[in-house]
Amino acid sequence: MQGLDDRTRDLIQRRVLKRVKDIPSLPQFVVETLTKLDDPKSSAADVGMRLSKDEGLVVRVLRLANSAYYGLSRRITGVSEAISFLGFKTVKSIVLAASVYKFMDSAFTGYSLDRGELWKHSQGVAATSRYLSEKLKVGDPEEAYIGGLMHDIGKIVLNDYVRFGYSIILRLVEEDGVPFCEAERQVLGFDHAQVGGLVMEQWNLPDAYSYITTYHHSPWNMPKEMSEFQGVLDIVHVSNAMCIMLGVGIGADGMQYNISTDSLERLGIADKTEQIMGEFVDIISAMEDDIKEF
Repeated sequence: MQGLDDRTRDLIQRRVLKRVKDIPSLPQFVVETLTKLDDPKSSAADVGMRLSKDEGLVVRVLRLANSAYYGLSRRITGVSEAISFLGFKTVKSIVLAASVYKFMDSAFTGYSLDRGELWKHSQGVAATSRYLSEKLKVGDPEEAYIGGLMHDIGKIVLNDYVRFGYSIILRLVEEDGVPFCEAERQVLGFDHAQVGGLVMEQWNLPDAYSYITTYHHSPWNMPKEMSEFQGVLDIVHVSNAMCIMLGVGIGADGMQYNISTDSLERLGIADKTEQIMGEFVDIISAMEDDIKEF
């Protein structure tokens, strides 16, 4: 099939790399807060002092601590107490979610996603990844949540280029049955998963998120030396595929994505997919209130 010529593809690749480098860093306040959360010497009071500079984050932390999910018989009113109750990893997830929201709350027409749909999908994958990690006792639930939240971040960079080559990509997908990521690579030289991994590096986030983002559509390609991340990667891959099947924030790239049977088998759920999808429906329904809050 006739696609873009080599000169155009090369130009696109250079511009994509430049755009990744031009993506704004996470705000200094966020970086400092994450540093506090990662510091073993930090106390809940230290983190609470940082968070108190952002009223919206304080509200989210308190709301989660007092939510029906935890079912406390008394009400938590202090942010330091809420941080102690939730734990640093959960608070880290809240801070990162609030930080990336501004990048995802747009329309991404290259992927046929209306405003809010990328955020809805990312939140859905994050919530179901956390649930699956807890249910199967695989990996760290908060790492799974953040990996799920970030998995499609490459779309914010690649959107304009996908729109440029959309007709060619779509023909590859519809007529030749090529997975959307592979069609992106054939036409543009990059796919959104690879670009997402570069964004994670640009933001200086832990290696786990770079690998999860890069390989969330191809867990079989995870380098063997990074096998410590395989379990969480499998969880994000399965959660993403199931959220696509359930139509959660689905766009043009919802076509021709397969779920890895190896991932299902490694997680021990190859014969439980219908049951888990049913559980995901309940999680996604409960998640809608969080989306409205943002």
